[in-house]
Amino acid sequence: MNEPILEVDDLNVTFRGGIKAVRGVSYRLGRGEVLGIVGESGSGKSVTSLAVMGLLPEGAEVTGSVRLHGKELIGAREEDLTRLRGKSVSMIFQDPLSAFTPVYTIGDQIAEAVRIHQKVGRDKAAERAVELLDLVGIPRPDVRAKAFPHEFSGGMRQRAMIAMAIANDPDVLICDEPTTALDVTIQAQVLEVLKTAQRETGAGIVMITHDLGVVAGLADRVLVMYAGKPVETGTVDEIYYRPRQPYTMGLLASIPRMDRPTERLIPIEGNPPSPAALPPGCPFAPRCPLKVDACDDAEPELERIGTGGRMSACIRSHEIDLKGLDGATVYPVPEAPAQKEERRPRAERETVLKVEDLVRHYPLMKGAVFKRRVGTVYAVDGISFDIAQGETLALVGESGCGKTTTLQQIMQLQAPEGGTVVVLGKDSAKLAKAERKGLRRDLQIVFQDPMAALDPRMPVGDILAEPLRAHGYKDAKAIQARIAELLTLVGLAPEHAERYPQHFSGGQRQRIGIARALALEPKLIVLDEPVSALDVSIQAGVINLLEDLKVRLGLSYLFVAHDLSVVRHIADRVAVMYLGKIAEIGAVDEVYGAPAHPYTRALLSAIPLPDPELERSRTRILLKGDLPSPADPPSGCRFRTRCPKRALLGEAEARKCDEAEPAVIRLAPAGDHGAACHYPENTEAVAAPGV
Repeated sequence: MNEPILEVDDLNVTFRGGIKAVRGVSYRLGRGEVLGIVGESGSGKSVTSLAVMGLLPEGAEVTGSVRLHGKELIGAREEDLTRLRGKSVSMIFQDPLSAFTPVYTIGDQIAEAVRIHQKVGRDKAAERAVELLDLVGIPRPDVRAKAFPHEFSGGMRQRAMIAMAIANDPDVLICDEPTTALDVTIQAQVLEVLKTAQRETGAGIVMITHDLGVVAGLADRVLVMYAGKPVETGTVDEIYYRPRQPYTMGLLASIPRMDRPTERLIPIEGNPPSPAALPPGCPFAPRCPLKVDACDDAEPELERIGTGGRMSACIRSHEIDLKGLDGATVYPVPEAPAQKEERRPRAERETVLKVEDLVRHYPLMKGAVFKRRVGTVYAVDGISFDIAQGETLALVGESGCGKTTTLQQIMQLQAPEGGTVVVLGKDSAKLAKAERKGLRRDLQIVFQDPMAALDPRMPVGDILAEPLRAHGYKDAKAIQARIAELLTLVGLAPEHAERYPQHFSGGQRQRIGIARALALEPKLIVLDEPVSALDVSIQAGVINLLEDLKVRLGLSYLFVAHDLSVVRHIADRVAVMYLGKIAEIGAVDEVYGAPAHPYTRALLSAIPLPDPELERSRTRILLKGDLPSPADPPSGCRFRTRCPKRALLGEAEARKCDEAEPAVIRLAPAGDHGAACHYPENTEAVAAPGV
């Protein structure tokens, strides 16, 4: 490794009350090197980065050493740190909207970062801001520089944040979860921008993330953290192909993978410990499948394994190394429940949900006192799909494509603005009040944020009893028995009924949300991003639970997600949405195995894989620009403004894309795989009235 530009030695951070959030973190970062720091929420990743930048709140006690080009930063004066921040070391924050000042334009804020550290005038700084926006791929940078942060999409804000971070050619770039809240296509663009920024500045990058796929394709070395302390470090290939720490093995084994869709996910049992109450000995011991009595005696320190910089904090690391163990052999694979009966062909099963030509438009109003309509937001613009009994249909697409609006229209059980919604054979437009209430027993929902979905003032038992009482359950003993049954069904203990939601981890709260949805024995459950807020180790357990419940109870799911790896693992069929329309629909094996629509191909190519060799060798289809506004969709094919295939078409073919809106057409005489594209990929499209 070349001479380090950033050296962190024995960094410790303690908050009021003696809470040790970071315990003995050490690493070196060379010029042009990318260090990935990974671990579950609460492992101390972000606190470490804030300590390096000197941005921790008052009351935080920081010890150890942080040296930038040999200059000590711990204990440095605030004026000295201010001169370094943004010039020698910069940070890209997780939420760019809160990181920008809302009352100043993007261009002014980037220009300010330039003028603070460089002796240039306003005009030169403004020109530099436009150059930087152009460098990170913002379209029409001279115009967009005059826009305010709220006028940018999430992906554009993150790219603007990168532009500000590299404005002064820093030596170190700290990225704190820079792609967490982004769609997979925008994430691919942002990662490409980061690579461009590194080439332009030669900066060393510290990439803090929980997405092991992102690290596989970007990092040179990896530092794994648990309970505030490094537990393993090494090159990216060593960590991914030859992990020597049971925690690292568990993280890698729990990831839903596009290239292994049929494998059972392996969750890490239990939850990370609280920094205020660490267990004796090794903090990971209570969750470790390789635990022995000696693990409780003392916390292991990082020890070198073999030659090079490979290190692991586990008393059995050398034993693991000699035996060549990996996650598949260390962690037991959860057994899947047996199918109760032979699954009938889809055409012979009951249709639990049928949506035809669903339309939902919203008026676009202007004026504070005298409001007038100035346009229309085409949120959902004529989509059709159905779900058979015992089937999972996934709705996927970028933010703003209409997924959530579709769910709302289905859950309202009222007459839609256009089209029909038929739930369990009943048209929602023709339901009386009593029929609507009765149908809600069979149609339930699990929300994205389990904490916001559960009333913090009610114990779990009352939360689960509420739907039972609302639908006429009177017998208190029967209700208590059902609560105990539901908690057991989702992997929790019946005695947990007395606790409040805040006493549970995120994964446990989501299990409570699933239990509430199951209370009335529904036939169809709508899952709105049910695992997006969870760590990958916890997420695996919830995904397994959903699959098990589907088999045991014969449930059907409408699954909305932006993580296409999770969709590949759990769905039977998938519908890809774009700007209020369905771009492609069909069996998950067909859509993932032979995507016909250019948009689907771009989505799939953007999914990061937790495999360094595959990530380095694969080709990505990068979409240019952001999703157009649903208030002003392009004419003809709505995807044409970003379509990489359109540039390869002849003039007459391209004109058809500009003028004629494609309908979903079946791609083979048999089967239900269809795409809304005039020129679908590698297939002979067969015209059909529907899919």
